[in-house]
Amino acid sequence: MAENRGIVHIYATHNNTMMLLTDLTGAETISKTSGGMETKAQHKEGSPYVAMKLAENIATSAKERGIMEVFVKVRGHGGNKSNSAGSGAEAAIRSLTRNGLRIITIENVTPQPHDGCRKKKKFRGKSKK
Repeated sequence: MAENRGIVHIYATHNNTMMLLTDLTGAETISKTSGGMETKAQHKEGSPYVAMKLAENIATSAKERGIMEVFVKVRGHGGNKSNSAGSGAEAAIRSLTRNGLRIITIENVTPQPHDGCRKKKKFRGKSKK
């Protein structure tokens, strides 16, 4: 039964959305799309509409390979930048289910810093005397 499962990796920042469909091991890439492949206007790459179109492309390529159930891993920028995923992540997940894929789990894999890099000066806060 594991032959018809895959992993959809969604990397959604505020400026772009990228999606990658792999097998269960994550080693074999089946399909990948990004916002620039769907639209030519650079300011629309991170929009929910473009993310919906990307999810449609991923769903059709998954069906061609016989994948009907997917694990979804959502990732924001992370690190010392924004921890939240962009607006395209939710629209992409919704579009995956509309196109006939069954979602087993949704997992947030945004990297969290544990006292790593120093933030930019404007985000470090002022010390008041």
